[in-house]
Amino acid sequence: MPQQDQKAYEGVDLTEYILVSWKHRWWILIATAALAVAAGVLSYFLPKVWEVEAIVVPSKFLVQTQTGEFKEILVVNPGQVANQISEGSYDALIAAEMNIDFKKSPRLKSDNIRNTNLVRVSVRVREPQKGREILLALFNHLKSDFDKKIDVEFSNINNQIDQRESSILEGNLKIDSQKIEKDRIRQDIVADRNKMAISEQRIADVQEEMKSVRTRIAELDELQRKTLAEHKDETETLALLLYSNEVQQNIRYMNSLEDKVSSERVNVENLSYLIKSKEQLMRQIDNQVDQIQIDLNDAKNDIRLLEDKKNRIDYSQLVKEPISSSGPVSPRKTMIVLVAGFIGFCLSSAIFFFRDQARSRAKKNP
Repeated sequence: MPQQDQKAYEGVDLTEYILVSWKHRWWILIATAALAVAAGVLSYFLPKVWEVEAIVVPSKFLVQTQTGEFKEILVVNPGQVANQISEGSYDALIAAEMNIDFKKSPRLKSDNIRNTNLVRVSVRVREPQKGREILLALFNHLKSDFDKKIDVEFSNINNQIDQRESSILEGNLKIDSQKIEKDRIRQDIVADRNKMAISEQRIADVQEEMKSVRTRIAELDELQRKTLAEHKDETETLALLLYSNEVQQNIRYMNSLEDKVSSERVNVENLSYLIKSKEQLMRQIDNQVDQIQIDLNDAKNDIRLLEDKKNRIDYSQLVKEPISSSGPVSPRKTMIVLVAGFIGFCLSSAIFFFRDQARSRAKKNP
């Protein structure tokens, strides 16, 4: 059939359909109204269903960033929680807990409210109170799961605090030990300085003795020169020998005194070096104590931050308690009546159209 004739044929069919509908409009309206009324009456006998809804916020805690700002960290992704609920992960648990046949238990629906951390949960039931009980049971299971993760976080924080406290205790023990060591070194320095003072006094005494010996040697030399100059008898010669012998003894004594002075000076130098070394060691101990004190302050600051982190942990809670809808969400009587009326109109129009078409063909082909 040519395309133009086909369009004309289709136009004729549509026109005929409209004409038939107009011709039998009253019967069509009666049928439509009857079906709509029947559907409306039937809807009153259908069981009423209420929707119970609640809003849950997962457990969370705040963490301070390096810039000093606080960032909210959730223990679980809200979208993931909503998917688990909608997929029925908790249906069997709730059915068993409430002694409900799992096959007949209402299905939970959930979604993550856009741009928030909130999870909306709903259930459709014939008894609103039962729906509230189901959502409360669901929340208890969610809270149990969330709290387990929070408990793990709490445990980690407590372990970190214990480590910091142990380091503080160990640091204080080190400081006490270093102070004891410093006091011991200080006492050693005092003892060494006393020894050095004794050695210096000995040097002074020996030097004074050496001065006396030098004077005595000088006197003997002077007497010896005078005796030699006078050319006296053998008795005087014997005296010269005695003077010479005494001079030699004084010289030997002088040498021994010089050795003693040298030994004491070496001892003083050693003590001075030892004192300087111990003073340097004390300064090192002071530096170590200062560093330990810095570490202790850092550990105390860490403990304060960790305690603050614990205080900022928020457990899961119901932002919106389970509340049923103000009226039944099913059956939707208005929608049922409208759909029934539309179906009645279409069916009755089609019936009259095909009946008239059949009669028309019967007349043309007797």
